[in-house]
Amino acid sequence: MAKGGTLFVYGALSGEPTPFPVITGMNKALTMRGYTLFEIIGDAERFARGKRFVTEGLESGDLKPTVARTFAFNEMVEAHKYMESNQQFGKTVVTAP
Repeated sequence: MAKGGTLFVYGALSGEPTPFPVITGMNKALTMRGYTLFEIIGDAERFARGKRFVTEGLESGDLKPTVARTFAFNEMVEAHKYMESNQQFGKTVVTAP
């Protein structure tokens, strides 16, 4: 990270400690903070801005989500098992019939 950067910690499903090189972080004056979805969806204005940002980014092609795996609708059970295994990097997509 660049000097003065902010590291957002998101997605701590494993429950394992997140290692952080404290001395390196201090030398670069880094900020580390947690993030939860509720700080956005709990504020109607921020939530609306966020939805606009994502929608416009997807429409323009500026945001390109990473898709880990796609399942057919009739594979919903397998899709949930895959998500619960926590092995994916990216989104799990289920297509409509």
